[in-house]
Amino acid sequence: MSMIKPLCLTLALVAVSAPAQAADFSDPTWPCVQRKVETLSLGLMWPYPVNSELANDNDALRADVTELAGYLSLRRVELETLQTRVDEFAATYEGDPEALGLVFESVFNTLSKRRARIISGIEDFSLSQIALAEKIDINRAEMDAILVTDEPDFDRVDMLEERLDWDQIIYTDRQRNITYLCETPTLLERRLFSIGQMLSGAVIDQG
Repeated sequence: MSMIKPLCLTLALVAVSAPAQAADFSDPTWPCVQRKVETLSLGLMWPYPVNSELANDNDALRADVTELAGYLSLRRVELETLQTRVDEFAATYEGDPEALGLVFESVFNTLSKRRARIISGIEDFSLSQIALAEKIDINRAEMDAILVTDEPDFDRVDMLEERLDWDQIIYTDRQRNITYLCETPTLLERRLFSIGQMLSGAVIDQG
């Protein structure tokens, strides 16, 4: 028969496989040891003004920005392979910070939205795990209560024990994914920062 930890200890299992850091479990929707940063700031990653209207009347620029930004936003493409494409774009537009800024703005918007969806998914995941842990505790308490009665209902105990075993398996299997889930928003943030550095490094002083 499986032993189930109390809920407060069960929640602490969320961070078992994560790096040793000070985790804040005051927010039940955030099980990660990484600090929760819900929104990112474009201005903290891009040092130049961004004129979002610049490409409105320039079809060639708009198409080039869309193509490069789409490529840079692909997570499966290694950062080391992006420099050539950035250099080609920068050469075409003579290192114009406004043109390069449009690229970064597009990449920022794409990856920020993707990151926000992942954070929302982590929150849903955490609440689902909490609900399952509570269910495990309730069933465990019921089983213990039945076993101390004068005439235990062993059929009910068997059913509860089977349910507990399955719920534990589901909980544990889900929990194995928590490290990857928690790292993903941070990896996207780092990718954005690196792309910003790459694009800003291609800027040529227009003065």
